[in-house]
Amino acid sequence: MAEILDGKQLAKDIRKDLKEQVENLKKKGIYPKLSVIMVGDNIASQVYVKNKSKACNETGIDFEEYLFHESTSEEELLKTIQALNENDSIHGILLQSPVPNHININKAFRTIAPEKDVDGFNPVNVGNLTIGEDCFISCTPHGVIKLLEKYHIETEGKEAIVLGRSNIVGKPMIQCMLNKNSTVTVCHSKTQNIDDIVKKADIVIAAIGKPNFIKGNMIKEGAVVIDVGVNRLENGKIVGDVDFEDVFPKASYITPVPGGVGPMTVAMLLSNVVKAAKNKLKQ
Repeated sequence: MAEILDGKQLAKDIRKDLKEQVENLKKKGIYPKLSVIMVGDNIASQVYVKNKSKACNETGIDFEEYLFHESTSEEELLKTIQALNENDSIHGILLQSPVPNHININKAFRTIAPEKDVDGFNPVNVGNLTIGEDCFISCTPHGVIKLLEKYHIETEGKEAIVLGRSNIVGKPMIQCMLNKNSTVTVCHSKTQNIDDIVKKADIVIAAIGKPNFIKGNMIKEGAVVIDVGVNRLENGKIVGDVDFEDVFPKASYITPVPGGVGPMTVAMLLSNVVKAAKNKLKQ
């Protein structure tokens, strides 16, 4: 029977600690502030932005959002990012994805100043993660690492499988596990014999966006299973990429959906904003 990795509780503890750090920064005249940009009216994005706003308010981080119509030009978006880069009162800039097809999201990420890139998507931060330098780490993979550390789950020398190779989760997750000295295998939509590969893993990290994809017969006894997926079924129920009921009896540790990785993603975003504010103080 698996032990549940409680991301909700850990995120709560992290936010409590961050709140104290924010109060200390304010005594020194630094008021941590996050600017979130959203283009279009994607329903899921609206929910995420609302959650981020609420978490910032609870932690004492100033929050502002820039909502743009779907028809907003790339030029206008980049101009806004540039203005936020130059605004000394803003410590973190986040561009909510997805964006409309006529906007090159990678170009937008490149425009965000690396020192304000609290989502960790600017190539400077991506590169620094790869070479093991201090940087802003993409929030979801960072949250997964914090969970593994909190529960003292051994990563060194372990076989870790990352399912998914997105720029937002999969690729930085691979690098984070390499930095934790795991032996990492990546599976994606073109991988053959996924079942056989996953069965070898000590740690399975699923981030492929396929509801209930990982079944109990796909994992080995005692594997650690991290579910990054968030999928809404036709009946409205939210499930992960892992069939929780099926996998639970066989795993040693497992994250629930919701309440596992999700809250940790938001906590790591707040942590990155506080880090950016502290970096500003050092300057």
